Order: sequence, then structure tokens, then C-alpha cells
Amino acid sequence: MREHALTIPAPARWGEGIVSIAEGRDLEIEARLESVHEGILVSGTVDTTFDGECGRCLKAISEPVEVEFQELFEYPGEEAADYEVQDDHVDLETLIRDATVLSLPFQPVCQPDCPGLDPATGEPLTQSTGAESDPVDPRWAGLQEFAEQFGSAPTGSDSRTEES
Repeated sequence: MREHALTIPAPARWGEGIVSIAEGRDLEIEARLESVHEGILVSGTVDTTFDGECGRCLKAISEPVEVEFQELFEYPGEEAADYEVQDDHVDLETLIRDATVLSLPFQPVCQPDCPGLDPATGEPLTQSTGAESDPVDPRWAGLQEFAEQFGSAPTGSDSRTEES
């Protein structure tokens, strides 16, 4: 059994979606290689940072990502394997790239309650209002003025209360 800790730059841009790992970004790899009967069992973690845009407001984001991986590199044999030991070496690049890219968020957000963009203007909303008000249908405009005149604006929910 051998353990290795490496810091290497990403050899290329990893990921094609809204977020990706930039070429040259540091990948901190901790790997443990164990000899087993079938081959070499490799397990470990990769720590790095992804860059991209928020899927709601399009603000630039950069967040850390930690990925765990484990794979068996089989000795060459009659049957083809996904990962094989070649000349007493294992090539971790494909394994680490696949594990890292699959762990990237599909719809990243800058914060969990990101309000996104205003649908009318396209400008980023500064804060979430909680309840969005729909534009008033012109056929109901007269009732809206009547409600405002008597101080009871419609709330959109049933305002009746049950009496005991």
C-alpha cells in the first residue's frame, strides 16, 4: 500500500456546462494505492475550485469542490477492462477528470435563495420579495381601485376565517 499527496495543474479545461475547471487550476490529489489480487485499487480525493456563472442571475461564481473516487485498475488479461495497469503504472488522469466533471453542479447558483433576473427588464433582482405580484388584469382594475379605496387590498388567498 502506498499513499501519495500531489498538487498538479489541470491539463485542460474540464467541463462544458455553465461551470468548469479552468486549465492550469490546481488539483490537490490524495491517493491511496493498494495491491489486490485482481490489480491495484486506487481510492482518494481531489480538491479544486470551479468557475462559472450563476444559473439564475448570471453573476460570476467560483466555489470549491471535493470529489472522492475509487477504482480498480486490473492487470492485463483476456477480457478488456475500463482501467488497466500498464507497465506497472496507473494513469489517474481519466479517472480524476471523469469523477470531477460528474461532480460539477448542473444548475449552479450564487446563493441558495438567488432571486434571479427580472423577467420584464432582464436586470438582476437585488432581493427576493417572497411573494411575487402578478400584473393586474385590466378587467379587474376597477375592483383593485375599489379595494384600495376601502383599505383592504386583495391578498390572493382566501381571507375567510372559520369561527368556532
